[in-house]
Amino acid sequence: MTEPVAINARAAARREIGGVERLAREMAMLLPALNPDRYRVIKPRPALAHRAGHVWEQAALPLRSRGSKLVYSPANLAPLACGSRNVVVIHDVAALRHPEWYRPAYVAYQRALLPRIAAKARLVITVSEFSKNELIDVLKLDPAKIAVVPNGVDRRFNPSADQQAARAAHKLERPYVLVVGTRIARKNVNALTSAARRLDKAGVELIHAGSGRHYMRAEAGGALRELGYVQEEHLPGLYAGALALAMPSLYEGFGLPCLEAMACGTPVVAADRAALPETTGCAALLVDPDDDAAFTDALEQLVADSSYRHELAMRSVERAHPFTWLRTAQLTDAAIEDALQPAR
Repeated sequence: MTEPVAINARAAARREIGGVERLAREMAMLLPALNPDRYRVIKPRPALAHRAGHVWEQAALPLRSRGSKLVYSPANLAPLACGSRNVVVIHDVAALRHPEWYRPAYVAYQRALLPRIAAKARLVITVSEFSKNELIDVLKLDPAKIAVVPNGVDRRFNPSADQQAARAAHKLERPYVLVVGTRIARKNVNALTSAARRLDKAGVELIHAGSGRHYMRAEAGGALRELGYVQEEHLPGLYAGALALAMPSLYEGFGLPCLEAMACGTPVVAADRAALPETTGCAALLVDPDDDAAFTDALEQLVADSSYRHELAMRSVERAHPFTWLRTAQLTDAAIEDALQPAR
C-alpha cells in the first residue's frame, strides 16, 4: 500500500543549511518517525538539490509520488502538477514583496509558480502569524486554508555548547557579537557598521556567519569580520560564546537565528519589524533597523552591562524552551491529518 503522504526532501539534500533547509531536514526525519505508515520521503541526489532540481521537483517528483494522497513540500515551492494534493510550507513572500533583493530570474520563477501553487494547494503551512498575514495580503489566500506552525530549535543549541571548538575553528581570540544569516541585502548588515567600529574600540569583534546564495543580491561593503558558512558542529558553540546576537534584518518570516541564539542563552538585539517581535517575545531588545545609532547603543549597553546580559540570557532560554522540532512535527502532522480527511 502506498503511503498517503510523500515528503519532498529536495531542500533536505542541500549541503549548506539555512532556516528553510533546517525545517526540511527535521521534518524529513521526524514526520516518518512520528507516523511511519503515513509518510514516505522522496529525496533527489545532492546534485539536484539546487537549480538543477527545479526540473526534478516539477517533473520527476509528481511521477515518483503517484498514489500518495498528499505531497508535503517544506521549502516554499511544490510540484505544480500535484495541484490540490500539495501541502506546501511557504516561509515568506519576500521575493514577491521585495524583488529588489533577488536576481531577476529567481523573482520571475517565484512570480510564475508561487501564486498558482498556493491557490491550488490543499493546505498552506507557514511559520508565523506575520507570514500568514503576508500570504493573505500578497497571494490573496483564504485564511482558512493556512496553518501556522512555528519553527523549532535542536537541543544541541544550549548554553553548555562547546565554545572552545568553535573559537579554535574560526580563530576567535577576542570577545565577539555575532550576526548569523545569508549574505543578502535584506539582512541589513551594513546597519551595524558604526557598531562594529565602536565595539572594536572596546575590544569586541563583530562577526558574521553565513554565505551567499546565487539567487540573492548580496549587500555591498560592511565592516564585519566574515566567517563564511559555519559547519553544523560549530554553530551551537559559536552562539553560546557570543556576548549577543545582532539581527537588524528588514524582513523575516520567522528569524530562526534569534531562536537558536536564545536557546544558547545569548541575548538578542533584533529589528522591531516583520516576524522578529513575534519570535522573540519579551526576551530580546527590539530596535528600529533603520536607526543605526540605536542598534549601536543597544549592543554597547549589552556588552558593557554583564548583569543585564545575564537577565536577558535567562529570559531567552525560557522563551526558546517550548520551541522544539518535535513540537513542529506534531503540529505539522496534525494539520496534515486534518487535510487528509474527506471534505465536509
